[in-house]
Amino acid sequence: MSTARPRRPAPPSGLIIVDKPAEWTSHDVVGKMRGIAGTRKVGHAGTLDPMATGVLVIGVEKATRLLGHLALTEKVYEATLRLGATTNTDDADGEITATTPAGHVAEEDVRKGIAALTGEIMQVPPQVSAIKVNGERAYKRARAGEEVELAARPVTIHAFEVTGIRREGESVDVDATITCSSGTYIRALARDLGASLGVGGHLTYLRRTRVGPYGIESARTIDDLSRECVILPMAEAVAAAFPRRDVSEEEARLVAHGGRLASAGLGAGPIGVFGPDGTLLALVEERGGTARPLAVFVP
Repeated sequence: MSTARPRRPAPPSGLIIVDKPAEWTSHDVVGKMRGIAGTRKVGHAGTLDPMATGVLVIGVEKATRLLGHLALTEKVYEATLRLGATTNTDDADGEITATTPAGHVAEEDVRKGIAALTGEIMQVPPQVSAIKVNGERAYKRARAGEEVELAARPVTIHAFEVTGIRREGESVDVDATITCSSGTYIRALARDLGASLGVGGHLTYLRRTRVGPYGIESARTIDDLSRECVILPMAEAVAAAFPRRDVSEEEARLVAHGGRLASAGLGAGPIGVFGPDGTLLALVEERGGTARPLAVFVP
C-alpha cells in the first residue's frame, strides 16, 4: 500500500507583493515563498538589501518571466541618510571607517547637495554590491579585502524630497522620499551627499514603498501570506504595469505561435497583448514597425 502524499497542485501564475522584513535577504523571501506557494518556480524583481524593508515583487510559475521587465520600472523609497560618518558598505550594516563632525552643516547646504544629486546623474555603485567584476560579485572581492573599482553608471533621480532634518549630536539625519530609476543605489546617494559636504555619509533606514504600479498598500507581510497566499493574476499584473493592446482572433493566433504583429504605436517598452476574451497572450516590444514577442504565455 502506497504511503506517498498526494502531489500538491501548482498555484496559479501571478505576482505576490511582499512587505519584506528587515534582516531578510531577497533570496530568503524567495525560499519562504516557495514553501508558502507550493512551487519551486518563484523569483523576485529588484533586490532589496537585508537592512531594507518594503515592496518586493515575487513572481510565481509563468509570472517569473515578467520579473526581468518589472525590475526595470520606476521605484520609490523612504530613506534616512546620516551625515558625519562613512561605512565600508555605505549603510548601517557596515563598519564605520571614518567620522567627521557634521553639526555645522546648514540645511541650505544639505538641500544644495541633494539638488546636485537629482535628475540624470552618474553613480558609482557601492563596493559591497552584487555587480560582477571579471565574473565575480563585487561584494565577494570587497569582503576579501580587495579594493574594488566600479565604473559609474547613469541613473535618474526623478525626485529627491527632504521630509525632515534631525540633529543628533555631531550627526545630521536627513529623512527623504526618493523616486528613481532602476539600478539606483540609495546608499550611494547617502555616501555621495556626505562626500559633497565634506563630512561623509551613509544610509541608516530604507523602505521601498513602490515598484512600478505596485505600492506598499497592496503588500502583505510574510505572516499574512502564511495565513492566506494572495496571488495577483497574471492578466491583472500585466494590465497594471504595462500598456495594453487588445487584438483580434487572427492576431491572437499569430502571437500565440511567436509571430510578429504590426506596430500599434504604443511606444517603447513592453506591451501586454490580450485576446478577444481578455486572456493574456504575451508581452511584445515595438521596434522597426513591428511588435515582436518578448514572452508568450499561452500554451
